[in-house]
Amino acid sequence: MSCSNLTMLVSSKSTVSDASSLSFRSVLSPFNLPSHNPTSSYPTRSWSVTPIHCGLRDLRDRIDSVKNTQKITEAMKLVAAAKVRRAQEAVVNGRPFSEALVEVLYNINEQLQTEDVDVPLTKVRPVKKVALVVVTGDRGLCGGFNNSIIKKAEARISELKELGLEYTVISVGKKGNSYFLRRPYIPVDKFLEGGTLPTAKEAQAIADDVFSLFISEEVDKVELLYTKFVSLVKSDPVIHTLLPLSPKGEICDINGVCVDAAEDEFFRLTTKEGKLTVERDTVRTSTSDFSPILEFEQDPVQILDALLPLYLNSQILRSLQESLASELAARMSAMSSASDNASELKRTLSMVYNRQRQAKITGEILEIVAGANALT
Repeated sequence: MSCSNLTMLVSSKSTVSDASSLSFRSVLSPFNLPSHNPTSSYPTRSWSVTPIHCGLRDLRDRIDSVKNTQKITEAMKLVAAAKVRRAQEAVVNGRPFSEALVEVLYNINEQLQTEDVDVPLTKVRPVKKVALVVVTGDRGLCGGFNNSIIKKAEARISELKELGLEYTVISVGKKGNSYFLRRPYIPVDKFLEGGTLPTAKEAQAIADDVFSLFISEEVDKVELLYTKFVSLVKSDPVIHTLLPLSPKGEICDINGVCVDAAEDEFFRLTTKEGKLTVERDTVRTSTSDFSPILEFEQDPVQILDALLPLYLNSQILRSLQESLASELAARMSAMSSASDNASELKRTLSMVYNRQRQAKITGEILEIVAGANALT
């Protein structure tokens, strides 16, 4: 067994404490030192531990390698933590514009309750074909972030097949693109790549594609699959109906349940007594009603035709920002776990190194004593 295989020995946390005591004694066996029978004090196990056979130099190199890996993972953790803060700030800074649109849509919709108005983006048709906008990440090392949203998309595709509905996919993100490229049996309308920080231009590219598909009646419904940012340790893959839009400016799920998405939790990473801590705030921008004497110069239908595409863009941009925040939080958590595992592995390797070094010194002393006794 090589020195690198020690990682397999400590990968299972449930058996590390028991396996280490046995493996350490196996290191001393080549030196024929007096020892007691391990089976007399330890219960019989159904598994066996392979002795560790590697030299002191190999162990030192392995320890140095683990130390360097831990430095890298710690740095990546701090970088991801800083980027999570930026992503959350982007969500909060973009909220006033989105809520101003909601405020206008509310009031215009109230004026159109008694009128028969045909607005293309809010028109509900019998669903024959569905477009799925799947938002994934561009990089790995973020735990199960990308796998969870891809599994959510696969489950939704299976549901559509069972209902006998056609579907097409709009993939956003390099990880999703590579996944769907390897599966040519899944129809993909377009492949789009994300960025380090989502912008309105990227959201506009997605909005233009889904807008043309929906207006041309190539699809009757557009669903948005992305990862909703809940907290630094939790994110949920969700499916929202992107088109047709709610005339009130609400986000609706696939079951038609609409919720106002104006409230968010804002997380701040701070240092307290030399330790990294997380502070949580609930941020909600209050909206005031329009004055009853306010009048619009244009026809309400023209205003809706102009505002609904803007609101569509804001919804897509918000989902991209939340997906990025979820990806960075998942990467921060993954790098934190990797750092903890590296620290544990370094401690275990150091114990093995010290025991081997002590065994070697003890063996040399015994050889010297045995030689001296032979001369006398």
